[in-house]
Amino acid sequence: MSLLERIEAPGGGEEIEPGKRLIRAGDDRGISLAERLSYRLHRLTWRTPFHSMRLRGRFPLKLLTVPKDPVAGDKAAGEAILAGRIERGGVTVDLAKIDFLKGDLSPDLSDYLQSFAWLRDLGAAATRERGSELAEHMVRHWLEQCGGQVNERAWRADLWGRRILFWAAYAPYILSSRDLVYRSAVLNALARGSRHLDRGADRAAPGLARITAWVGVIVSALVIQGGPARMGKGEAGLIRSLGEALHEDGGLVSRSPVEQLALVELLSQLRATYYAGRREVPEEIADALVRAAAALLAVTLGDGALGNWQGGNMLSRRRIAAAVEAAAIEVRPLRQPRGWGYHRLIAKNSVVVIDAAPPPPTRAIKGGCASTLAFEMSDGTDRLIVNCGGAGEAAAGLPAAIVQALRTTAAHSTLTLGDRNSTAIHDDGTLGKGVSEVELSRDEFGGSSRIEASHDGYVRRFGLVHRRQLELVGGGLELKGEDMIERRGRRKRAEVKSFAIRFHLGPSVEITNTADGQGALLRIRGGSVWQFRCRGGILSSEESLWIDGAGRPHGTQQLVISGEIAADGAAVAWSLKRAG
Repeated sequence: MSLLERIEAPGGGEEIEPGKRLIRAGDDRGISLAERLSYRLHRLTWRTPFHSMRLRGRFPLKLLTVPKDPVAGDKAAGEAILAGRIERGGVTVDLAKIDFLKGDLSPDLSDYLQSFAWLRDLGAAATRERGSELAEHMVRHWLEQCGGQVNERAWRADLWGRRILFWAAYAPYILSSRDLVYRSAVLNALARGSRHLDRGADRAAPGLARITAWVGVIVSALVIQGGPARMGKGEAGLIRSLGEALHEDGGLVSRSPVEQLALVELLSQLRATYYAGRREVPEEIADALVRAAAALLAVTLGDGALGNWQGGNMLSRRRIAAAVEAAAIEVRPLRQPRGWGYHRLIAKNSVVVIDAAPPPPTRAIKGGCASTLAFEMSDGTDRLIVNCGGAGEAAAGLPAAIVQALRTTAAHSTLTLGDRNSTAIHDDGTLGKGVSEVELSRDEFGGSSRIEASHDGYVRRFGLVHRRQLELVGGGLELKGEDMIERRGRRKRAEVKSFAIRFHLGPSVEITNTADGQGALLRIRGGSVWQFRCRGGILSSEESLWIDGAGRPHGTQQLVISGEIAADGAAVAWSLKRAG
């Protein structure tokens, strides 16, 4: 029987049933044609005089309250902003030459500038007196370029949701001027943006974007104007969008740790705004924050940073710590999820995270990865086994070909058949056919933790199932693994003869192969030594690639167990044992 884990948090906990489970992917048809046409028509209305008329109305003379941003910013990034530049994802923008509507900016960089999320870092580095001149200059420039022009780049619903949050939280920086015309222009822009959100929040892309838009509606009611009517509409919309975007366990349907982090930050900011307005946070929203924080912690390794999943990278330990601190709730990492899918084994200094669910649906994320049954492992603060990772928030800093390659099954620490992905990856960023079901069982006994899972990603093409068993024993001093390839069904399938099981190594791990060709010593620079042994295949070492928290690539190494598939399948046993 599995050990039940309770999420410890104010107001109670949640229990996960033990035993075997079958996890199925949901409807993965992507956004329908009707939805795309509806959104296109909605955007076309922005250009009409009718929409301009809908944005008119009374504008506030002042903000009703000024909430505090509970998430700590990055002081180093703030100092760079004070020096006149914004650095993100390997790209540097000169603030003296900034163009909010510049077409050659990457989508991520453009959204970062447009949302004014960089005010958080400026606030970490500068007092109001020191930072207000720069902040006001940037807001003036935005008003001149984008304030009167309703367009996709500046007026997308989720961007207005974030902009309202940051302009409200950093009002002392952007509204310190004695220029009454400028102050009125800022307040009028906030009022117009709020009315734009009233009519467009539910047209935002499903998932985090729609959640962000509805958060903006609520914040505008608390901080700007709108009263009970806007508040009630905003809360109903947010609760509905959270229900659509989150699994029961609190993980986003996108299964993206980077988006999960953004969700925790977002809901923490929203709660701070409720407190500033002396309002109670609805129970459904408060509960969503608790569950989201537990799911976020489930994908951290021993260094406190994120694992490399679904196109994201580790980001920084400081940012994850800041988000959890801002949530102001005590939760334990979710170890036995449902839809979130990232299972966690932990014993003393060893942490293992395995992806035990199908890839996210196409409508939930662009750039999803074929990573089912991959795992990562850390020893203390050192990363031993990793996935190659992804560009995350720094997509503009890597060539498109590398970004695409990082999504493949081979870029993850798992098994591939015939050098094929377990789920098809299309050139347009979407995922195709492949894994639709994952069978899973978990047991904990006598200080050991074991997970056994299988997926059907290769059944349609080859009539083969990949089954993986991981067992953390000896107080975390040994990880035992077995990968099995099993036949399913009698229908004739395309023939595949070879398999490869990859173990991508952390950036500080060095390999020394043993003389018998069945093992290797893995030395962590300045740390421990682990012994790798295998049986059932040929062991070799190859070059690999790992993406750090800033989106920069680093050359690393990988162990590869390769072999041939017999008529009845194949089985490979392996182990990682701490040797010193």
